[in-house]
Amino acid sequence: MNYDTFNAFCGSLPATSHVIQWGGSHVWKVGGKVFAVGGWEKSSGPAYTFKVSDLHYELLKDELGYRPAPYLASRGMKWIQQYGGGAALDEPLTYYLTESHRIVSLGLSKKLQRELGLNQSG
Repeated sequence: MNYDTFNAFCGSLPATSHVIQWGGSHVWKVGGKVFAVGGWEKSSGPAYTFKVSDLHYELLKDELGYRPAPYLASRGMKWIQQYGGGAALDEPLTYYLTESHRIVSLGLSKKLQRELGLNQSG
């Protein structure tokens, strides 16, 4: 996945907004809260950072191509960075980005969730 594909995918999720910040990184938010970052890596290769569940954090933190996210994980937050990817990591990345969007949106107030049309059942 390249940054154009990453941005297109994140932009297709409900109620998202995009800003460039933190040294030129592509930062995606839902309800004003960050759920994904494209960039934020010192090497020239692509890197994608996203929030995960406790279980996924434990599963991914030592997997090849994944690591605890710089800055965030060191502060006790459950964020993972995928780096040095390839086509084989594209499908899992779209899953984790979707999950990150869901996890972050569930942390928004119920009122804001309703206003944004998020997490509505039935």
